[in-house]
Amino acid sequence: MLKIGEFSKLARVSVRMLRHYDEIGLLKPAEIDRFTDYRYYREDQLPTVCRITALKDMGFPLADIVKILAVYGDRGQLERFFAARQRELEALSYDTARKLTLLDAARKRLRKEEDMNYSVTIKTIPERYAATVHMTIPRYEEEGTVWGILAEETCRMNLAEADPCLCAVTFLDGEYKEENVEVMAWKTVRGSYPDTEHVRFRTLPEVTVASCTYKGSYTLITEVYAAVVAWIEANGYECAGPMFNVYHVSPHETRDPDEFVTEVCYPVRRK
Repeated sequence: MLKIGEFSKLARVSVRMLRHYDEIGLLKPAEIDRFTDYRYYREDQLPTVCRITALKDMGFPLADIVKILAVYGDRGQLERFFAARQRELEALSYDTARKLTLLDAARKRLRKEEDMNYSVTIKTIPERYAATVHMTIPRYEEEGTVWGILAEETCRMNLAEADPCLCAVTFLDGEYKEENVEVMAWKTVRGSYPDTEHVRFRTLPEVTVASCTYKGSYTLITEVYAAVVAWIEANGYECAGPMFNVYHVSPHETRDPDEFVTEVCYPVRRK
């Protein structure tokens, strides 16, 4: 039998933490002297401490570790605990990566000597024939799935691209949505093609837009939206339909977000 101090050294866990494990029922001493209240542990309890430490390193809270140790011999139960934790960590990793991207973009803007001014112009985009995919996606960040569907269902058609070829996504919701976002992706083409399960070939009408083209990461896009909307209000126009982004240089052409070229377009009319 080992005194708590000796066990602490071997387990590389503080005496304070061992006492806490005892209080929450995670690891009970093998024996407590009823006269001195000294805690004693057996050497064969060391593997249990190692499991607890490993589970803590995976990020499991102590309350969950109590449950895991209760079923430690059941591989099926352990797999369910591990799979759930993996999903949590993947979600956290995605959120952390997004925040780091935003932070990096903000720091780059701070390092620029010139102010970030967005030039807005009025232009008319003529009537155009396009391959379109209209669907609801879980989040804005999953826009790429729509392009994947368009590419997959038209890959054998040898589509002839229009000149210029515009690739864009129109955002059809009347408000910002955190999930279930309604969009229509479209790519201008020449010729005539049969519709597929998700792709519809149609003529899109002429539209007058307030347009702003910028180079850089999509993390900047909210600022561009704000600049265009402010310009519309200040110059006697009003919005006249769902806005869309034209992707002149996208992740399809480069993996460097600083090289992306996006044109933000708000359909407008005079007030």
